[in-house]
Formats: sequence, C-alpha cells, structure tokens
Amino acid sequence: MTVYVDNMHESKLGNFGRMKMSHMIADTTEELLAMADRIGVQRRWLQYPGTHKEHFDIALSKRALAIAAGAVEIDMEQTSAMCRRRRDTGELGQADEAVEWLTAQVREAIQARNAQQVAP
Repeated sequence: MTVYVDNMHESKLGNFGRMKMSHMIADTTEELLAMADRIGVQRRWLQYPGTHKEHFDIALSKRALAIAAGAVEIDMEQTSAMCRRRRDTGELGQADEAVEWLTAQVREAIQARNAQQVAP
C-alpha cells in the first residue's frame, strides 16, 4: 500500500492564494488518513471521501513531510489516471503504468464507438 503526492503545486491549478497545493492520494482510505494524521493534516479536510476522487489538498510543507514519511512523488497526469482507474476497477494501480493504462482505455472506447457507428 502506498501514499502518493503529486506536483500540482508547479501549475496554476496548485495556486491557492499565496499557498501552493498538491494532491495526496492513497491505495486505501485508512492509509490516507494515517498519513494525514502523521503529517498533521486534519481529517476534516478529506475531499470526496469514499469515492474514486478521495484525496487531500496539502501545502508544500505538508508535502515535504509526507515525502519524508514515505509518500511517493507522482505527476498530475498520473494522479488523474490513477483516480480514473480506481473509478473503473476499484484500485489505483501502479503509478508508473497509470497513464499507459488510461491511454489504452481511451483507445478501446474509441474503437468500440467507431465499431458501433460502422455496424448496420
């Protein structure tokens, strides 16, 4: 089981006033909450609890603490793909194959749609 933090802080999306924010996601809710407790993020800031989009938005200082505590750094594209995978399969899957997995899913959906359009 793993906790992940993305690089949203490097984009405009990650700017919240003067703060720079990142997403923190995990394989399980329990693991996500345990990391939040460990780095001093209040549980009440959990967003979309119990859904495929479950995460915390964390400041750079908390991101650094999470990484020091073992969180894995990923990029925003991986975060998005992993959350999509959790929506479709119930699991985040591996960060290093997340974008490839999503690309294959989109390709298959396009092929299926094109096949339906061709069918008489």
